[in-house]
Amino acid sequence: MQQPIHIQMSQLGIVVVVPTYNNHKTLQRVLDGVLEYTDQIIVVNDGSTDSTFQILAVYPQLHHITFAANKGKGMALRSGLKKAKELGFNYAITIDSDGQHYASDLPIFVEEIRQASAPLLLIGSRNMSHESVPKKSSFGNKFSNFWFWFETGIKLTDTQSGYRAYPLGVIPSRFYTRKFEFEIEIIVRSAWNGVTVKNVPVRVLYDPEERVSHFRPFRDFTRISILNTILVFLTFFYIVPRNLIRSFKKKNLTDFVKENIFGSEDSPEKMAASIGLGVFMGIAPVWGFQTAIVITLSVFLRLNKILAFAFSNISLPPFIPIIIYGSLAMGSLIVPAVKQQSLFYPDEISFAIIQSHLVQYLVGSLILATAMALLTGFGSYVLIKLRNNRTVSAD
Repeated sequence: MQQPIHIQMSQLGIVVVVPTYNNHKTLQRVLDGVLEYTDQIIVVNDGSTDSTFQILAVYPQLHHITFAANKGKGMALRSGLKKAKELGFNYAITIDSDGQHYASDLPIFVEEIRQASAPLLLIGSRNMSHESVPKKSSFGNKFSNFWFWFETGIKLTDTQSGYRAYPLGVIPSRFYTRKFEFEIEIIVRSAWNGVTVKNVPVRVLYDPEERVSHFRPFRDFTRISILNTILVFLTFFYIVPRNLIRSFKKKNLTDFVKENIFGSEDSPEKMAASIGLGVFMGIAPVWGFQTAIVITLSVFLRLNKILAFAFSNISLPPFIPIIIYGSLAMGSLIVPAVKQQSLFYPDEISFAIIQSHLVQYLVGSLILATAMALLTGFGSYVLIKLRNNRTVSAD
């Protein structure tokens, strides 16, 4: 027999966090609804100037956090989550105080948490096509869903709902945003850390007579856009390279070839193009930025990121003297001749030589990169095609 919901919430270490700012029309109804399921509630009064203080005085048994002045929803949530951690809870379910969420949906979150084998970050998925949902909210949600997918690769139906369950032990410990954009920052950064983020179905009520929205379209949309710009930059120049490097390190050469070349479902043309791109970026004079650039290009060109990244490592330290020598030799065919450096004396090849023959090196490295990319790309295509044909014949 399943235990009552309040006992389950207690055993799972779940607390409900209710941020509120000037929602006196709906706050009492929300709190009374939550109290039917648990008395473990943290209310964050974000500097309300209405009758919120008098309403909260009726609930002395709850955990109270009060700001003297309004700091924004992000700061209210940050404060509530921090308090939940200090009190030793495992999960914090956040519910907005504007009356749009139903406390009766709390069991949905609890059941997902109870059945999970690993920490989950749950976001309530609202029916955004409901006639009561404002058009601007529906558009904003689609906008947010797209950027979340772009930054994490995870497709969700609702990324803006404030009805959420946060696994307190695995979400980031420090945050940088203070307003509405906080709810984007926390789910993106949690996903980057490997936390599973998923939707659960919830109901929604938009009552224009009761609901008070503090979202400022121009200011808050601008802040969200700036945050997404930063997150996209970090995605391409840090997160994706980091994940590929971690994945690459876990595999030996044999496993890598079996899984990513012979075991890939990509066409021979796509794999060959990916390998060629990797070789080109590994030789091209963009040292220090190869990984970020090759992954960015792979995403936009829809190539195999793992193959492109792997073959961009042709510029590993043991090969650098050979690449430099080859670039100088190639460059001397175009740029006025300079003293040739011997391949058999790699110690003579240094950055000082590159500096003194910079034009020759830049031109030569691009020629060498192009030639090697075409050679390895075509060679890879032939080998992959031959192996595929042999596999088909054997079957």
